Amino acid sequence: MSPFSWRMPAETAPHERTWMAWPSSGYTLGDTAEEVASARHTWAAVANAVARFEPVTLVVDPSDVSVARSHVDGGVEIVESPLDDAWMRDIGPTFVVGDDGSLGAVDWVFNGWGAQSWATWDKDARIGVFVGERAGAHIVDSPMVNEGGGIHVDGEGTVLVTDTVQLDPGRNPSMSRQDVEVELARTIGATRCIWLPRGLSRDYDEFGTRGHVDIVATFARPGVVLLHWQDAPDHPDFAVCREIEAALLAASDARGSSLEIVRVPAPRTLSDGEGPVDWSYINHLVVNDGVVACAFDDPQDAESLAILAEAYPGREVVGVDARPLFARGGGIHCITQQQPRV
Repeated sequence: MSPFSWRMPAETAPHERTWMAWPSSGYTLGDTAEEVASARHTWAAVANAVARFEPVTLVVDPSDVSVARSHVDGGVEIVESPLDDAWMRDIGPTFVVGDDGSLGAVDWVFNGWGAQSWATWDKDARIGVFVGERAGAHIVDSPMVNEGGGIHVDGEGTVLVTDTVQLDPGRNPSMSRQDVEVELARTIGATRCIWLPRGLSRDYDEFGTRGHVDIVATFARPGVVLLHWQDAPDHPDFAVCREIEAALLAASDARGSSLEIVRVPAPRTLSDGEGPVDWSYINHLVVNDGVVACAFDDPQDAESLAILAEAYPGREVVGVDARPLFARGGGIHCITQQQPRV
């Protein structure tokens, strides 16, 4: 078979390791000593939690190696490369597996989440190839602007995407749905694309991604989708979640089967100093024998993490305070990228 016939495994498939990047500059790191300490503590807490279950490789700007090493456990591997930012899910490659068992790394075009005015990406645009080569993967070039947070797969050919990411005029102004589907088939082996209308409301604010799916819906296993569920009528995502659920219920997966929806209740905290929050338990990372999940020091944490434990039987669920991540525009899934075992 052609070595260029690729498939993206489900996140629940065995991992070789998880890749991350270290915050070293810009808004992600912060402007005050308190913000800087919070960013470093939180990225390190996620890296150390993941390292309990599988190897972690942390990409660090050469200027920050000693700082990073002082925060993460000794088992976390550090490699050096210039960085603009630290959202590895989006700046790194999407790993795929060939029909011959080889490892591939899809190098999407990264342009700062649709060329947003505050973003810089000259260095980050090179991280896909850097990580792919370090992993010993075949680099699969793609002309499409995309980020890992904009897709979720079931490992059997189904992918969740959103109209406002892949069809964003700031990302792919000349591409149609069909164009996107053809490229996703070529790069990650998607035979069925389920188009969701949008993402959560806060994700369209200044530091948002304009609708990443990994904060609102994910596959627990083929045929089963975990869905962020906001039940407070005065929160803007009350209507958004119902719109997304309707789209999922009307869809079928690559096997032609309808989807079972598992609602994962949102935190009971509805707003912060900037407005309605998009805090979500969906933005977790499945690791070998575990799940590293977002926690918010919220009364809902225990119940929603228990739903994750039920959705991923046999895996230990570990919560990490993700409030500093969401304050910067993302969550645990956004700062991690799994490399499948081949």
